[in-house]
Amino acid sequence: MAWRDDIVRDIDGHGTVVRVVIVRADGSTPRETGAAMRVSAGEVHGTIGGGALELTAIAHARTLLATGDDTAAAWARDVRDFALGPSLGQCCGGHTRVLFEVLTMRERGHVAALARACDAERAVLLRPLAGGMAPCVTADRREHHADWPLAVTRTLRDVLSGARAREAMLVRGGRSESAWFIEPFARRTHRLYLYGAGHVGRALVHVLRDLPFDVAWIDTAASRFPADIPPHAQAHVTGDLAAFAAGAAGDAFHLVLTYSHALDLAICHSLLRRGDVRFLGLIGSATKRTRFLKRLGELGIADGELARLTCPIGLPGLGGKEPGMIAVSVAAQLVQIAAAPERLAADQPVAAERALAPR
Repeated sequence: MAWRDDIVRDIDGHGTVVRVVIVRADGSTPRETGAAMRVSAGEVHGTIGGGALELTAIAHARTLLATGDDTAAAWARDVRDFALGPSLGQCCGGHTRVLFEVLTMRERGHVAALARACDAERAVLLRPLAGGMAPCVTADRREHHADWPLAVTRTLRDVLSGARAREAMLVRGGRSESAWFIEPFARRTHRLYLYGAGHVGRALVHVLRDLPFDVAWIDTAASRFPADIPPHAQAHVTGDLAAFAAGAAGDAFHLVLTYSHALDLAICHSLLRRGDVRFLGLIGSATKRTRFLKRLGELGIADGELARLTCPIGLPGLGGKEPGMIAVSVAAQLVQIAAAPERLAADQPVAAERALAPR
């Protein structure tokens, strides 16, 4: 879910929300540039690192909430600098610049419309730190607006062409120009297909809530899913899990956690026949892996593709077979692989006897 959807929901629920964003972080600081949270009269979502900095930022955001009405200026923004050691007594001792953006029902329509015409995962959001101007979103490195300073246009071209990292950054303005802040419009997520809504599947979906995975959650009956599906997961009910796997997006992560060895085998066979799986994890023991490799080989899967099957799943050394422990271990493994895409799934460390035994 893009942050704009969160903002719209907060405005609908509270009338006014302040988005608090770190736009510059120098030295030792609790969080990096781009870390953000949303503050309303009674709620806080997200974090800029906790501690005295965050408490001070929340207090300042709530003083701004009173200005978020029809008499206040549109697109009101405020910038504060914090020397974490001298002013806040934090041991990290760095310096942080924080942007406070007041968003009301007046701004709601523009926020809701952002990025409808472009690829949200490629797009970047930009606006001046000075208030009064609506934010812009673009995914076109050739686009230019007269209101954009030359330094901003050049930076955008580098970011969108791949010459510069796609990350949050502050672009200095000229003598008479405000600095501008550029950030990815949406966090990059990885597509994850999770087959099975049993105990481990439910625990894993819960653990993945704040991690960069967009989860397609698949099982054979609606009754197998919990009543409330979190927003980062989409439930799919099908009588043919193997066919669903065959139609999945390419270069995706897959975790096979169903209640049936026969279903597990059919899904793995379907995925390994494709040859474009980023990661295929199968719950079970080393013995289960041996049996599956033998059967899949008999079904015509080549040795090179068989090596993609990871079973058991999870990182070694964590111990425990409780669903929550397995979920934490597997989530950590997924994050590790997503951060190192050049490593083959078969090269990832696995716990030989840590995952569930054959059922």
